[in-house]
Amino acid sequence: MGKIWRNNGLSITLVVLFLAFLAGQIFTGLLECNDERRQHGEELITLAPYLMSGQFWEVTAENWESEFLQMAAYVLLTVSLFQRGSSESKDPDKSEAVDRDPRRSLRKHDVPGPVRRGGWRLKLYENSLSLAFAALFLASMAAHALGGAVAYSEDQLAHGGMSVTPLQYLGTSRFWFESFQNWQSEFLALLGMVVLSIYLRQRGSPESKPVDAAHSETGSG
Repeated sequence: MGKIWRNNGLSITLVVLFLAFLAGQIFTGLLECNDERRQHGEELITLAPYLMSGQFWEVTAENWESEFLQMAAYVLLTVSLFQRGSSESKDPDKSEAVDRDPRRSLRKHDVPGPVRRGGWRLKLYENSLSLAFAALFLASMAAHALGGAVAYSEDQLAHGGMSVTPLQYLGTSRFWFESFQNWQSEFLALLGMVVLSIYLRQRGSPESKPVDAAHSETGSG
């Protein structure tokens, strides 16, 4: 058990935190939903109907959507763009290990399978991280549209309007307002990480340069 924790402590902790905060969101979201229903004289709902509601999936998916967009963009932008002095950037004056051609390592016994096989498998694999985040972003965006369409239609019908399909919901200002308000915050956070890591340090973190590194030193060292 000790070895499992030593080797996987970061991911285990992140999963626990994710589940804890998701549970907090669900609990408080159900309370908020029922407060609104009480104010409108509607019947209160229990946990299961809330988890199936458009309201829950709209707010949940729009947040996941922005996070996966952030990561997909960050992975791709750091391929060719640089910020001198940042621990989050490659050094523009040096050749980095992440840029080496994997086709020169086909004979190594411990390389991943797609590298040994080459061809389209390798081409897909060498871009798999950004592709995975892009796919998660699109899936979350679809869930946002589906849940949002249900919640939006309920609001419209309650005020004498018409229901909308998920595709129609994509054309509303509400959908894009929900998306943009999250997207801008994600890129602000990335900007803060990139710039602050030039001048500030956190000893022991791979996201920081060594404490005694010069401000101009680029990369985590």
